Amino acid sequence: MKRPLIQRYNKAERINHWFVAFCFILLAVSGLGFFYPSFFWLTHIFGTPQLARILHPLVGVLMFVGFFIQFFRYVRLNFLDKEDKKWLKDIGKVMQNHEVGDVGKYNAGQKLMFWLMTSCMVLLLLSGLIAWRPYFAPHFPIPVIRFALLVHSAAASLLIIGIIVHVYAALWIKGTLRAMVEGVVTQTWAEKHHPRWYRAVMEKARQSQADKADASATPPSHF
Repeated sequence: MKRPLIQRYNKAERINHWFVAFCFILLAVSGLGFFYPSFFWLTHIFGTPQLARILHPLVGVLMFVGFFIQFFRYVRLNFLDKEDKKWLKDIGKVMQNHEVGDVGKYNAGQKLMFWLMTSCMVLLLLSGLIAWRPYFAPHFPIPVIRFALLVHSAAASLLIIGIIVHVYAALWIKGTLRAMVEGVVTQTWAEKHHPRWYRAVMEKARQSQADKADASATPPSHF
């Protein structure tokens, strides 16, 4: 008999994630077209290079908003703790697919990725606003705009690398991708990869069942 599945992400969380992912793809492809002349043809992802110039910053703002909805939803779960130190110390074992430490909903690698993405998103927004013509760029001197473009390119490169690692990890750990597609994971997966989170979820489920049992056993009051 198969063990029941556990919900890891609800529908709203999954829609938010894929919205941000879709925006990222549009921005990464068009951004590469702007940055490397030989890749300028990639700007046609928006239809024409002219449309790409207009839509790239607008989609960037949408991605920033979508990501920070996720940020405020998950930030409390992404602070490093003593178990994360064990995970980082034995990263060699982790790379050999061995679990290390009493991991909560997110392991140390996922937490560091969260903060990398957050930092890059902030830098991309601020630098992008400074360089955004014709709205904000005229208010800044040329050297500031050039520096902003340098920061924008560096942050974008880091974010692209981070997302590649993020996708690779999701494909490498079997069952991870299902969590963001269907919203559920198996109990076996949860117990193996995130044992502390698994225990918390199961305890909450047991408490919920106990409360329902108590409610059904309580005779109705008569006035």
